[in-house]
Amino acid sequence: MIDNPKEYCGLFGIFGHKNASDLTYFGLYALQHRGEESCGIVSSDSKDFYIHKEMGLVGDVFSPEVLGKLKGDIAVGHTRYSTTGSSVLKNVQPLFANHRDKSLAIAHNGNLTNSSALKKKLEAQGSIFQSTCDSEIIIHLMAKEKSPDIVEKLKGAMKSVEGAYSLILMTQDKLIGVRDPLGFRPLVLGKIGNSYCLASETCAFDLIEAKYIREIQAGEIAVIDKSGIRSHKFSSEKKQAQCIFEHIYFSRPDSFAFGQTVHLVRQSLGERLAKEHPVKADLVIPVPDSGMSAALGFSHASGIPLEWGIIRNHYIGRTFIQPHQEIRDLGAKVKFNLLKEVIKGRKVVIVDDSIVRGTTSKKRIRGFREVGAKEVHLRIACPPHRYPCFYGIDFPTQKELIAHKYSINKIKEFLGVDSLGYLSVEGMLACVKDKNNYCTACFSGKYPTKFDKKTGKLSLENKCENVKP
Repeated sequence: MIDNPKEYCGLFGIFGHKNASDLTYFGLYALQHRGEESCGIVSSDSKDFYIHKEMGLVGDVFSPEVLGKLKGDIAVGHTRYSTTGSSVLKNVQPLFANHRDKSLAIAHNGNLTNSSALKKKLEAQGSIFQSTCDSEIIIHLMAKEKSPDIVEKLKGAMKSVEGAYSLILMTQDKLIGVRDPLGFRPLVLGKIGNSYCLASETCAFDLIEAKYIREIQAGEIAVIDKSGIRSHKFSSEKKQAQCIFEHIYFSRPDSFAFGQTVHLVRQSLGERLAKEHPVKADLVIPVPDSGMSAALGFSHASGIPLEWGIIRNHYIGRTFIQPHQEIRDLGAKVKFNLLKEVIKGRKVVIVDDSIVRGTTSKKRIRGFREVGAKEVHLRIACPPHRYPCFYGIDFPTQKELIAHKYSINKIKEFLGVDSLGYLSVEGMLACVKDKNNYCTACFSGKYPTKFDKKTGKLSLENKCENVKP
């Protein structure tokens, strides 16, 4: 039933606050949209570690009683949607490990493109893995470094890994943020009182009334302890490959990502879309929630009034069950319902953030026809998705992507719309700062890192530049 790309993970960490676990809970609550399968918090009082992890949503997993047991003034938390590793309790993060009388918790957002090769190599050297997520690989690589200094251990481990990773690590007396050399995934630094915090998005800071300071830079290790914050660079890479889909879909519209407010970027995408694909219509109708900012921009630029035509049920769970074939079509109506009197007899422009498989869009268009729409036009605030992502977004395989299988005209016929318009790559990049610092591989097929085109994983013996699948 779900046709959107899946979120990856949300990270939050805080150092030096007496209510560390409570604030981490609220930080994760703000980041729930980035992962709905599981969540966890690890805290420390500088002597012992306290851990609670479960499958489920933040509000269900953590109670006041549970949070009361997560003692200490340092904490790291994680919300997860699995892109690597199965959805089971052993893969719930933060991962926790003991090595040589030292303890470490790690939370990871992203995807290591050479995880398969690294895991085989580590297992051949005697490593035993407790989970199937690639985050554990980083722990094993750190354990093999001889230096007792955690920064040197991290630098050594980072030399071996490829792909996308934003990390928050916690020791008994330190909180550490790490971002990969190309800066795929966001990671931001904030401050509340005298305490520093790290998060995937600034919306987590807004909720706890923390002040946004800056982004953790690509290729940076930021160490926070009682002496303050220290920055270490482990890469001299100049080029960046920030994920453009943070602006299109994943980040909350009230977040500040890659130097811009997400809502304003999405509004610009809609304005550009209206200029590239004008249409005569009575109403602009957004697909809630991620299409709303783009629809507002489309309405402003086109002069066509914006109207509510689709109402979203925010209380649907991820595990909706369709037990009988005869009621399977009801699945599409559980999440969205149409306002018949608004739509009937009108020429409507539906604005959405993206189309992946096209199955949900097809059902939605059919619903508009059934309630009496005179014309149905569809506008998409990003280019066609033709290639899979290997950096932490769970797009389907390439053969499942509708834009890989069909031309734009064939997609129009499949969906049953009167017209269809996608935003161009050039138009999309015109809406962001530093357009050369974004990864657009899912649209162009030009990948910024090396990987095996058959498996999507980098082979250590088979390094090749900018491979197209």
